[in-house]
Amino acid sequence: MTVDTPHPVAATGRQPTPPLLRVEGLTRHFMVSGTRIDVLHDCTFDVSRGEVVAVVGQSGSGKSTLLNVLGLLDEPSSGAYTFDGVDTTSLREGRRSRLRGDGIGFVFQQFHLLERRSALANVGVPMVLGGVPLLRRRTRARELLEAVGLGHRLHSQPHQLSGGEQQRVALARALSREPALVLADEPTGALDAASSTMIMDQLIDQSRVRDAAVVVVTHDPKVAERADRVVELVEGRTR
Repeated sequence: MTVDTPHPVAATGRQPTPPLLRVEGLTRHFMVSGTRIDVLHDCTFDVSRGEVVAVVGQSGSGKSTLLNVLGLLDEPSSGAYTFDGVDTTSLREGRRSRLRGDGIGFVFQQFHLLERRSALANVGVPMVLGGVPLLRRRTRARELLEAVGLGHRLHSQPHQLSGGEQQRVALARALSREPALVLADEPTGALDAASSTMIMDQLIDQSRVRDAAVVVVTHDPKVAERADRVVELVEGRTR
């Protein structure tokens, strides 16, 4: 006769790890010339550490607005957004800014690199803003560029790099302060198929290695299918 062994988690009585971010009943509207424009309606979902989530939807469905809220660049009109155990809807701007700088990294479709700075210097920018000492900053930037396959491009400027290489520099920059959450807005939209695959490889790898959550806004079904889960936005509502 066999005896089932209790699951270790059940045996220790540990509670499940809470999600890194949780959105509940979130709405966002704007006033344009006295007219209210509703963009997000009652959005509800969560994302765990180490999880890659793709947000998909037609143009105008509210994807970029949602990403701005998740990145603490914008505030919801109503509802709740909890990030890393902090209710962000009641934060003063200074606290929001610190939480954003310390906990969230951004990757955009347009790379937004400093044109006359090397890849090494570009990756170091968030660390400068975070007060990281110079030697540690350079060491960390070098390690990140090597991790994304650009150890041979440390001193190259953006105009000397391909689109895929520039996006990898942007990804290394996003990871420079070891954020718990990486938000990527159409990170492969300006890239060819091979470069797109490489960027997604790097995002997924960083999620697994660092236990970071990754939220990717995309129109590309090939990108979405590589995520652990897909959140669909339809007319501003999550599905």
